[in-house]
Amino acid sequence: MDRDSSTLDHAQLHDPAVARRYFGKFALITSHMKRVAAAMEAEGSLTKNEVTVLGRYVTALGRTFSALSNKFLLAGREGVLGPLLDFDRVDSGFPVFQEILTMANDAHQAERHLRNMPSASALKDQMVRAIVGDLQIPTKLQYALSQRLYYEELARGDLFWARNDPEAIWQGDLGPDRRTYLIHWALYDSQTNLPCVYVMEVEDSGRTALPRDQRRWPLAQSHLMAQSFTGLKLVTMAQGFDTDFDDLHPISLKRFHLGPMYSNAFTVQEGPISEVLAEAQAPQGQDWALAWTAEELRSERWEWEKSGWFGKVERQIYTLDPFGGQGAETGATSTERSIILPERPFQVLAEKNPPGFHKVRKFVVSPGGRVLSYR
Repeated sequence: MDRDSSTLDHAQLHDPAVARRYFGKFALITSHMKRVAAAMEAEGSLTKNEVTVLGRYVTALGRTFSALSNKFLLAGREGVLGPLLDFDRVDSGFPVFQEILTMANDAHQAERHLRNMPSASALKDQMVRAIVGDLQIPTKLQYALSQRLYYEELARGDLFWARNDPEAIWQGDLGPDRRTYLIHWALYDSQTNLPCVYVMEVEDSGRTALPRDQRRWPLAQSHLMAQSFTGLKLVTMAQGFDTDFDDLHPISLKRFHLGPMYSNAFTVQEGPISEVLAEAQAPQGQDWALAWTAEELRSERWEWEKSGWFGKVERQIYTLDPFGGQGAETGATSTERSIILPERPFQVLAEKNPPGFHKVRKFVVSPGGRVLSYR
């Protein structure tokens, strides 16, 4: 059965207790991701601004999982006909793209739903009366409250959506007619079912500051979102942007893939990571591993290129991976693969020491939240 039709590589959470464990796992993982980003900053692989940007998207991702956990809190319970969460159990471990799209549609109607629903306190009062007075389990009221909490989170906003449009952060002036910005945006990739964050350093030689330029900024935002999918190489994205905007100069471009998530309880994986998680037999909450991949493209220099009859414009020359001739294949200057995992799975990974993980950076998190880094 193929991916497009209720597939074998997708699964649904039919049991409320299993759903709570699934979302509890992601709540723990997102809290660790911020600490890992801080550890990367301390080591110099991320800048302070990049950590701030990543922290913002990780926080938004945590809110998305929190909202979805309320939506599916009673999924599968007898007497509840609500939807079940559909997640990718093979390729990503994350909810499928359609769940994020549905959430965005729900957000547009959240205020209307909340106006027509009893308040949370009123629902709780009704639940107490049902339990004490009628000696009944108030399943339908519990479901109504879970949906109320879901729409309240959507109404608060600041979640990770299917599209998180570009924003520009001014970094400073390089001269009277040249400014530098950090542009960041993110998306939930429809092919991989994974959140992906982009960070681009851009020098602006236009007359009007980019975020206030009503001509260039909307076009730049539209261009970046149209080119943002994981199958496109960074060098292709950067060169296209450099060509289409003569006074915007992309100096660097980074792409962060936040996932996949592997768990012996929820996902089907092959190879060394499968053996590691199976042998670790980690207790609930520690049976997981999260891949984190950072691609980076950097400009080496710029050259003048003829434009029109008499004009000329700057064009960036990018450095591709100089080691092993892989740069042409990856379209990046460098690619660093990392994995975040609890202590028990890491111990098994260190003992087995599979060849495919020799160059993968390991970030080990303790139950108390401490992060240790290993090459």
